[in-house]
Amino acid sequence: MEFKIANKAKTVTLALIVIGAVFMGVGIAMNAGHGHHFTTRLLVASLSNVFFYFSIGLGALFFLALQYATETGWYASVKRVIEGVAGFLPYGIGLLVLLLAVVSAMDGAHIYTWMDADVVAHDKLIQGKQAYLNLPFFWIRTVAYLAIYFIFWRGFRKRSIEEDRIGGTDLHFKNYKKGALFLVFFAVFSSTSSWDWIMSIDVHWFSTLFGWYTFAGMWVSTMVVLVMLVLYLKKLGYLEKVNDSHIHDLGKWTFATSFLWSYLWFSQFMLIWYANIPEEVTYYVNRIENFKILYFGMFVINFAFPMLILMSRDAKRNSGILTFVGLIILAGHWVDVYIMFAGGSLGALAEIGLLEIGLGLLLGGAFIRIILTNLTKAPLMPVNHPFLDESLHHEI
Repeated sequence: MEFKIANKAKTVTLALIVIGAVFMGVGIAMNAGHGHHFTTRLLVASLSNVFFYFSIGLGALFFLALQYATETGWYASVKRVIEGVAGFLPYGIGLLVLLLAVVSAMDGAHIYTWMDADVVAHDKLIQGKQAYLNLPFFWIRTVAYLAIYFIFWRGFRKRSIEEDRIGGTDLHFKNYKKGALFLVFFAVFSSTSSWDWIMSIDVHWFSTLFGWYTFAGMWVSTMVVLVMLVLYLKKLGYLEKVNDSHIHDLGKWTFATSFLWSYLWFSQFMLIWYANIPEEVTYYVNRIENFKILYFGMFVINFAFPMLILMSRDAKRNSGILTFVGLIILAGHWVDVYIMFAGGSLGALAEIGLLEIGLGLLLGGAFIRIILTNLTKAPLMPVNHPFLDESLHHEI
């Protein structure tokens, strides 16, 4: 069955975009007279929101490659949903490059202080990191990350459509090899890109767990979007062959990745806080002093809600429970991403107001509409996937 975007979905996504634009406009009007601070705040809000949605698209590409590399069978019935979410990646890449180019042109815009020659000239610690943190090398790395992601996304999508047409196993084994190769690149790039785009904001600080922590937040956000999208399509009468076992598996992935993120949050915090080394603990002192309720609140939400509600088998098969918990987790990780960007750049001046929420709603509406449009471009159920029969008879 071909998917068509329902009029209600078109109305909702348009409403999100319009409401977001209005909120953003009011936020700009209320703060436009604050000079450089407002410019930095606008760029931080833009970067955090763009990265949040971009990371979900990237997480879907990673999850797709993981299924190919492990030759998983159960996911074949929902493969096109994963591809639909991954299809946001080109848009996310474009927005991210644009924002990073603007920030670079503004000497870091008080966000990436290592881009400001005047700051670097008076900071011995940044000078010691200049072999890595310099604009030419930063852009070489950024272009390499995004080009590799785009090439693999385009290849997976092209072969997936072609597999519907010609069948056989040749394309499957090619995807298997490409999936494994992508995971090699992603294992490195997922960490180094988080160092470049996020950790370097707190230029005097570093954590060996930061890349894994950022990746875990990306993964759990992606799983939430996937499970909610599958439930939405089921509600509309699509994906008839997707059964409770598929929903259960998606629910288990959401549960597991939420615990992975919680484990990494606590591990990073506990080790640094307990050691109490000034140059390391400053990261948490900053966030606890300026975002105490938000910072610990989003941890409790992202840890407690899945643990208390998604523990049982029945809960992982209940669409209402999964949707409720998913929305809470997604909001929690949106706050997490904002704090990662704003903590080191705005500090005590950071706030979540109409500007930040408006940008989140505007991009969220566009994000949903792009994904739904992607789903109209190919049959929701693949035709000749080698593991399709196994997926259709999946029972746990």
